Amino acid sequence: MKFTCLCKGGGFHFPACHMLNVSGFRILLDCPLDLSSLAIFAPVPVAHEGHESSDTDSVIRKKQKMEKTFDANDLVHAEPWYKTVKSLHLWDASFIDVVLISSPMGMLGLPYLTRTKDFSAKIYVTEATARIGQLLMEDLVSMHMEFRQFYGPEDSCFPQWLRWEELEVLQSEMKKIALGKDCEELGAWMPLYSADDVKDCMRKVQTLKYAEEACYNGNLIIKAFSSGLEIGTCNWTINGPKRNIAYIANSIFVSKHAADFDFLGLRGNELIIYSDFSSLGAAEKMENDNTYFDTVASLNFSDDVNNLEEMAASLLKDDESMEEMEKLAFICTCALDSVRGGGSVLIPIDRLGIILGLLEHMSVLLESSSVKVPIYVISSVAEELLAFTNIIPEWLCKQRQQKLFSGEPLFEHAKLIKERNIHVFPAVHSPELLTNWQEPCIIFSPHWSLRLGPVVHLLRHWCSDPNSLLVLESGVDADIALLPFKPMAMNVLQCSFLSGMRLQKVQPLLKTLQPKLVLFPKDLRCKIQISEANMLVLYSENETLRIPSSKNSTEIEIATDLASKFHWKTFKQETITRLEGELFMDYGKHRLLSGSHPADSKQQRPLVHWGSPDLNGLLTELSKMGINGAIKQVRDDAESESAAGIVEIHEPKKALIDVGGTGTVIISADENLASHIVTAIDIVLDGI
Repeated sequence: MKFTCLCKGGGFHFPACHMLNVSGFRILLDCPLDLSSLAIFAPVPVAHEGHESSDTDSVIRKKQKMEKTFDANDLVHAEPWYKTVKSLHLWDASFIDVVLISSPMGMLGLPYLTRTKDFSAKIYVTEATARIGQLLMEDLVSMHMEFRQFYGPEDSCFPQWLRWEELEVLQSEMKKIALGKDCEELGAWMPLYSADDVKDCMRKVQTLKYAEEACYNGNLIIKAFSSGLEIGTCNWTINGPKRNIAYIANSIFVSKHAADFDFLGLRGNELIIYSDFSSLGAAEKMENDNTYFDTVASLNFSDDVNNLEEMAASLLKDDESMEEMEKLAFICTCALDSVRGGGSVLIPIDRLGIILGLLEHMSVLLESSSVKVPIYVISSVAEELLAFTNIIPEWLCKQRQQKLFSGEPLFEHAKLIKERNIHVFPAVHSPELLTNWQEPCIIFSPHWSLRLGPVVHLLRHWCSDPNSLLVLESGVDADIALLPFKPMAMNVLQCSFLSGMRLQKVQPLLKTLQPKLVLFPKDLRCKIQISEANMLVLYSENETLRIPSSKNSTEIEIATDLASKFHWKTFKQETITRLEGELFMDYGKHRLLSGSHPADSKQQRPLVHWGSPDLNGLLTELSKMGINGAIKQVRDDAESESAAGIVEIHEPKKALIDVGGTGTVIISADENLASHIVTAIDIVLDGI
């Protein structure tokens, strides 16, 4: 097996991407886009800003860049391109056999692959992720069209801003985003795909439910298990003839909206690929006196039911989800303070679970207060996305599912929209929105990069209002993101949300899953204590690891009628037999079935021999066939268990038989004579 980490990603919005070669099949794990790179582009200018286009202005601007501080003029004023996984374009897409998508964010780069000539890989994704991912891609295309309308079509397939003389004069922060640390990411930039590309991509996707088996080419059994991160997100198991693998992407044990992390579904796999990089930039550290860690880490690897139940209970403590709920409550309190002061609130967060939670909290808080302000949700896919979340109970947590049985809506926004406490519009210029517009207000609208979508116009409208509030997610470089809107009087609240597993729970999780081997990120190893260090194989970006199989042999299921024909022989302490049938691969298992024309095993010529023929015995068998000869030379051969030498055949025709320790060579001009000699050797030697 070969494993290559193409990219460790960058949190929730940019998951990691890997290439796996198992049982001769090449598997791509996730295909995201690095949308944080949009920060180098200026949003679409408003009418009075103008747009620098002359060569003279461009030269002056380049010189000024070297002499002044970083400001909005240093951004790239052009139609944005999008950064894919930096190393993926170096791989031949036609050689990819399988693509596994773990989250909606992990499929945003998929149309770049599916539109490639000769791409024929099987794409597996959960039903919920497929629908949410499709809506996110369609929304991205819709928001991008505003740029296309402003800048018009490109003069060539290679934009001016990507030319080296333009990149050289970029500010250091911008150059790092555009080129990467070692200038190796330039080839990752691509123009955005089209709406037709998205439709074509979705036609090639095969959707699965949780724990549903998919068999690829009769060899690999693939299953998805809930990761708890978002609705429909998953981890994968890949079971083949010689290896069972579990792939763990960003995961959360307990969720307030999505199905919990089904980590017990990953048990029984000898190899685990751990790919949750969410804690890479976090400041959390393992404490030696951490009571929870020491208690769970002291448990031994065993199948004791009580131990497993204790581990599972510890991992499923809902302290993390409660902490997330407190964050949502704090955001809503800050929003209420802003609208009380006469300001509006803009929330460009794209996480579906966070949006649903904030809508519920915000509505309850406003209802209990004396403040009455409208809540607007503005997005080209908002109506369809919110409707979708209320018809997918099987993808939600148990608390949400219980609402279904009690006759309540799965999420409160359905009721709030019906009561017109929440208003949903496809665009900021929608006639219905302009008719019902009221300030102050609270608005949920994409995009979190602050470069695309309605948020650009709304932020320009409120950026000079000291009473208004902008809620950003941590991980966004606020200094660069807010450059086009400075001077900024608007209040900014930047919040971090749980994007994956806390480091304290990695060791207990591995003890619960009991793998023989773990592929673990080298960057995380120094931040975590893992007592079973010998079970770790550390990996880094763009490094290919070769992992030997732990199985020395392959199991095979044999049909009953064939098993009854066993004729065992012993060779060097090994017992072997010979069978003839048709070999199949079915659901990851080898099966030997009876052939359509089975032959009598007694009439079959042995296909495998061992040892060297005894020279005197060989002459005896040859004489029975009317073939006469003599031993010409006898020599000592340490590798031969019997005498080695040369037998010379005189009649009926001349031939030579050279018996050695590693093989027997027959030299004859007569094919019939050579055939008889082979038959005599078959009789003398043991074989099957």
